[in-house]
Amino acid sequence: MSEDFGNGKKHGLLYYANGPSLEEINSTVPVPKEGGFFQKLMAFSGPGALVAVGYMDPGNWVTSIGGGAQFGYLLMSVILLSSLIAMLLQYMASKLGIVTQMDLAQATRAHTGKVLGIILWLTTEAAICATDIAEVIGGAIALELLFRIPLVLGVTLTVFDVLLLLLLTKLGFRKIEAIVVTLIVVILAVFAYEVGVSNPNWAAMFGGFVPKPQILHPGELTMALGIVGATVMPHNLYLHSSISQTRKIDHNDEDAVAEAVKFSTWDSNIQLTGAFVINCLLLVLGAALFFGHGEGLGTFTSLFDALQNNQLAGAVASPVLSILFAVALLASGQNSTITGTLTGQIVMEGFIHMKMPLWARRLITRLISVIPVLVCTIAYGGKESALDSLLVNSQVFLSIALPISMIPLTIFTSSKKIMGERFANKMWVNVLAWVCTVALTILNLQIVWQSLSSL
Repeated sequence: MSEDFGNGKKHGLLYYANGPSLEEINSTVPVPKEGGFFQKLMAFSGPGALVAVGYMDPGNWVTSIGGGAQFGYLLMSVILLSSLIAMLLQYMASKLGIVTQMDLAQATRAHTGKVLGIILWLTTEAAICATDIAEVIGGAIALELLFRIPLVLGVTLTVFDVLLLLLLTKLGFRKIEAIVVTLIVVILAVFAYEVGVSNPNWAAMFGGFVPKPQILHPGELTMALGIVGATVMPHNLYLHSSISQTRKIDHNDEDAVAEAVKFSTWDSNIQLTGAFVINCLLLVLGAALFFGHGEGLGTFTSLFDALQNNQLAGAVASPVLSILFAVALLASGQNSTITGTLTGQIVMEGFIHMKMPLWARRLITRLISVIPVLVCTIAYGGKESALDSLLVNSQVFLSIALPISMIPLTIFTSSKKIMGERFANKMWVNVLAWVCTVALTILNLQIVWQSLSSL
């Protein structure tokens, strides 16, 4: 990635930007014109992994493990439904980018006025900061669990992940994709091992994928809403609509565009299936080890301690399980360093036509996110319970921001004028998209109402 964007006037660290989405990496990854299915799939694989990161971030962990600890395998069907909705939304996001050569922010700005564009930009930036708050908290707690670094110092140290980003920008986008995939594999391996030794009830687990009426009971429904709200993130739609354009294709050839949409969808669905498996493993871990005695396991530290407590986790409890849990938590936070920064750049370019070097973008976003976490940490004497409350509230804000991205995405991809006759959503996709959009909007408003009512 180059910081010499060369796309207009420069004002300090800011550049005018009204070109292709993430111009420095747009259409930079070659794909073969000839070759078999798997050869082409490998060429298009990568963007889906960056998107999948958002579906397994620290915000998902407590809700999934907590759901298993409280209700056993009952909510497996909720994770399945959330993942299917995610696959639909990400398919539409990548298709929008490939077909129109605009990301979701650019498309929204093109079809709204300047004032509304600025309002939407500020709201989306706030959502990105809310997402980053979860990563700051997860990263700081992981550092405390692994190295006994005090939370205040750990929160401060997370600012320096900008140095990691500086290193990554020198490697090229394809290598960044490989690093993200590697970290995802680490997380998957950790939880696959931990679930394997926890000896879950496999029959009950697979039975949990069948929806049951008990999910509608108040306690179960609240947890289900939390799982859905923590799974579908607004920033992923902006991210995918942009990085799906990193592949170099002939946009004058409709068949080449159709092929790109097809393989991008395969990539996305494969990676999101991986995220689905990880979320299932989290819930199964909670159900297998803590169901029936999982009260008070609502924080990362309590889960870390429980994994080495024979009275809670049984005979399989060991410090190794706890250490692996913290390693996976740290890997999750580092993955989000990459995706959060790229998304921030996408929405800034798309909504207000300005950009800045990625390291500066990351530093500003992280500093904004660190401030409320530091204030909360210091005010409550370094208690993790206060940070977990802040994390939950950040997820609630994401619930408010989600419709702002989902509704335009559904409108744009349903329009034959915008997408063309061949690429506009089919009727059944259109119906499903609107059902999901309306349902998720209502569910997320319910989460907001419950949160406000509990104040």
